[in-house]
Amino acid sequence: MNAGKSTTLLQSAHNYRERGLRPLLFTPQLDTRAGEGRIASRIGLAAEAHAFTPADDLLKLTGAGESIDCVLIDEAQFLTRAQVYQLGEIADQLGIPVLAYGLRTDFQGNLFEGSKHLLAWADKLIEIKTICHCGRKATMVLRTDAGGNVLREGAQVEIGGNERYVPVCRKHFKKGMATQQPSDLPLG
Repeated sequence: MNAGKSTTLLQSAHNYRERGLRPLLFTPQLDTRAGEGRIASRIGLAAEAHAFTPADDLLKLTGAGESIDCVLIDEAQFLTRAQVYQLGEIADQLGIPVLAYGLRTDFQGNLFEGSKHLLAWADKLIEIKTICHCGRKATMVLRTDAGGNVLREGAQVEIGGNERYVPVCRKHFKKGMATQQPSDLPLG
C-alpha cells in the first residue's frame, strides 16, 4: 500500500506507448475504486485496462487480437495459480514481457494466492518500498475500521485504499499500531 505500484505500472505503460509499442493492461474486475476496467494511481495518473475475473485465461486474452508488446498486471495478488502459470506462458511461448504489480501479504500477514505463486515462479522480483509511520521500511499492512481501529479478523479480500489500509513495519504490525502513539514521538 502507498508504495507507488500503480504509478510505476502506468509509467511503464506510458514508456511503451511513447516508443510506439502496445502494452496490454489488466486489472481485477473486483477492484472498482477507479471504475471497472480502470487503473488509477494516488497521484492522478489513470488508464483503461482489461478487467479480469478468476475464470479468465490471460494467455488466450493476450494472444487474441492485435499484437501486444508487454503485459502489465495491476493488483496481481488477486491472480489465481492458473493465471500466474498463464503469465509464464505469455513470457515463454509468446515472448512477451510480463510485469505484475501487487501486494505480498494481506492484513493478517498471509500470502495472497497470486503473490505466493508469483514469488515462486517469477524470473525476477523487484520490491517497491514505502515507509511505516516510524520511518522504517513498511513490509506489512494493517486494516482499520472507520474509527481507525485495527482489525485482525475478516475476509482476506476487501477492496479499499488509504481509508482502510495502513502500511507498517513488522514491529508495528505485531503491535497493531497504525499510527505513532504520543509516547513514541520524539520530544520537541
